[in-house]
Amino acid sequence: MANPHPSRLSRLFAKLKTALAPRSARKGPPSYPGDFEGKFDIEYSPKLDGKPDPGEVVWTWVPFEEDFNHGKDRPVLLIGRDGDWLLGLMLTSKDHNRNTASEAHWGRYWLDIGSGAWDRQGRPSEVRLDRVLRVNPRTVRREGAVLPYAKYEQVSRSLIECHHW
Repeated sequence: MANPHPSRLSRLFAKLKTALAPRSARKGPPSYPGDFEGKFDIEYSPKLDGKPDPGEVVWTWVPFEEDFNHGKDRPVLLIGRDGDWLLGLMLTSKDHNRNTASEAHWGRYWLDIGSGAWDRQGRPSEVRLDRVLRVNPRTVRREGAVLPYAKYEQVSRSLIECHHW
């Protein structure tokens, strides 16, 4: 007997395909207005209260630079606000110090910030200074940790230097 509901089955397969797709290929929020450009007030006001605040490392969806409709979940250091959006810098455990000249050639600048509770494996992290992300507070999956104030100050100084503010 033929399937009496082929469209229902098609929708089910489409949902499964999306759920099983690698995180790097998943679509994200369609309303991302683009990365933040310009000067803003850098803020440090962490409160581990379940709500994301500047000074905290959180996990959220980060759009790819080449296509804001696609991205992946990753840790982000929150550093300020833009209206209803939070502003943040993405983190990575990949070591970019080995390719500093190449990264700078492409306009990418990284700063070592060490390890913290945001990475369950305890790997050292780097923060990307040249790209300021807008983060929707409602899409933050979890608070990872508070970045110590001295380290946050180092990030702030490096961010100001990177952007020539």
